[in-house]
Amino acid sequence: MAKFELKLPKMGESVAEATITSWLKEVGDTIELDEPILEIATDKVDSEVPSEVDGVLIEKFFNVDDVVQVGQVLAIIETEGEEESSNEDVSDDMKVETHNDTLEQLTQTITAAKKTVAPVISSDNRFYSPLVKNIAKAEGLSQEELDSIPGTGKEDRVTKNDILQYLDNRGNKSVKQEANIEKPVVQSKPIEKVKTEAPTIIPSGEDEIIEMTRMGKLIAHHMVESVQTSAHVQSFIEADVTKIWNWRKKVKDNFLRREGENLTFTPIFMEVIAKALRDYPMMNISVQGDTIIKKKNINLGMAAALPDGNLIVPVIKNADQLNLVGMTKQVNDLANRARIGKLKPDETQGGTYTVTNVGSFGSIMGTPIINQPQVGILALGAIRKVPAVIETSEGDFIGIRYKMFLSHSYDHRVVNGALGGQFVKAVKDYLEAWDTNREI
Repeated sequence: MAKFELKLPKMGESVAEATITSWLKEVGDTIELDEPILEIATDKVDSEVPSEVDGVLIEKFFNVDDVVQVGQVLAIIETEGEEESSNEDVSDDMKVETHNDTLEQLTQTITAAKKTVAPVISSDNRFYSPLVKNIAKAEGLSQEELDSIPGTGKEDRVTKNDILQYLDNRGNKSVKQEANIEKPVVQSKPIEKVKTEAPTIIPSGEDEIIEMTRMGKLIAHHMVESVQTSAHVQSFIEADVTKIWNWRKKVKDNFLRREGENLTFTPIFMEVIAKALRDYPMMNISVQGDTIIKKKNINLGMAAALPDGNLIVPVIKNADQLNLVGMTKQVNDLANRARIGKLKPDETQGGTYTVTNVGSFGSIMGTPIINQPQVGILALGAIRKVPAVIETSEGDFIGIRYKMFLSHSYDHRVVNGALGGQFVKAVKDYLEAWDTNREI
């Protein structure tokens, strides 16, 4: 018998970890090739991890809700054939590592219990990297101390610099306490974001209490983080899309027969926005500290509504290189698979600019929140039939036109009002200059 290590596969260049949401197989179960073994969730999408071999599941190394890094061994599958010594060695190493991790956690628990009289209750479900845990172990930090360190990393995680700075201040604190143990010591801390505690709400007996979904919690966290990170400002402009309305009405039936796809307004708008981003590349950027990263590719995020009311943002890669047929196929495919939860993790990563259609819910405009680490997002309002002044060589007259509002939110740290306004004006101009004789 041979043993095969099932590892957490790579799920996109920016995805480093995933949370196990459920095991579909138990130890002792027979597994076939490509059969799903467990379900995982990243900060963007849920997916399944299939088996790469036929065999029997003999060992699992993680439980539900555990956070696993890409490349870590999830389970061992016993297969037919001779066992390779390398696999056996790695398996034994995994067992020793797992045992050591358990022993380390037990030691931390005992240490914390000795240092405190009252039980410690941590309000944060925090992940610590192996490097941070090793430093904490070497310096004799208790779990209580580790949980109290302010983190400056992603999702407030403790970085190497955070724990080293804490240790330096910890030494200063000890000297001051020995000099005067009765006086409280004010410990210097790294600059943190100001956090406002939400008011406590006391429900009445008739109120219904609903637990937020996992995705709902992630979205809430990202929205708050975005507002705290970027200086949001908006520009609004109204576009006359009568030419597009009439052109689409003329070609959509033939397009459906020929391509087998419904031609909606979304791919038309996405094509136009990609052109505007090519004209204004400083809208296709990200900010990292005091530096600006100018993106080479134009990858458009497309906010899509899910059946449970949440939103997900699949990404159209290299959108400026697609013709209208290719754009339509991409938009329809991603939107359909988003609704049934069949998106791959990589299909929600790497976006450089986002578009959201608030008009699909009847709104004429909106003030969308930037999808970090991008610096802009465009909301498309509902298309309305309205009376408007039409200018002609023979004079002005009132006519019925199809119009919509474009709402552009952008990061005022790096995008000033001129650039933000010029970009959305370029989108308007492209829409209004649509060629009504265009062939597909």
